[in-house]
Amino acid sequence: MISVVLVDDQDLVRAGLRALLANDDGIRVVAEAADGRRGVDSVVRSRPDVVLMDLRMPVMDGIEATRAIRADDRLDGTRVVVLTTFDDDDEVVAAIQAGAVGYLMKDTPAARLRDAVHRAANGEKILSPGITGKLLDIVAASPPAPAPDPRLALLSEREVDVLVRVAHGDTNDEIAARLFLSPATSRTYVSRILAKLGARDRTELAVIAHRSGLAR
Repeated sequence: MISVVLVDDQDLVRAGLRALLANDDGIRVVAEAADGRRGVDSVVRSRPDVVLMDLRMPVMDGIEATRAIRADDRLDGTRVVVLTTFDDDDEVVAAIQAGAVGYLMKDTPAARLRDAVHRAANGEKILSPGITGKLLDIVAASPPAPAPDPRLALLSEREVDVLVRVAHGDTNDEIAARLFLSPATSRTYVSRILAKLGARDRTELAVIAHRSGLAR
């Protein structure tokens, strides 16, 4: 059972999230908070697997709260997923630098949100497709790599196809549908690519693909 804490200053948003997550028997909301400071306190008390964190809140904002959670050694197993209505460039970067493993918009479909909670609990990083594109634009503005990544030569043609879809923010199920694979095969491809490229997570795969020109 995946335990979740909801941190959002709007009562209706928390109620809606609670109702959406209740449709998944593998997820249980264990606490809620209406500001970042109380959110951190709730997380320390309940030690959840995942925190769904709003950004703009009174007392302490979501980025500062995320930073506080990640700095607490007692919370090594807790993953923070930002859930917000804002996709400001600075906030995207700040949230990821603070230690968030995901950045999702509040209009994310219910099924995708529940899937994101499962993936975050498993240690994956999750970005909304639009946020992935924004992050890659930020990467594109930095100096390019001096040469194509030689590790890409380790990938088969099909693995390159999968890497491109990862770079565009597709989930494993979406990759399977686009490339006519089974979901299990899609997961296997992603795991194999991570191993071959020595990447930590899907975000690093997206950066590698973009810097090599594959995601354009």
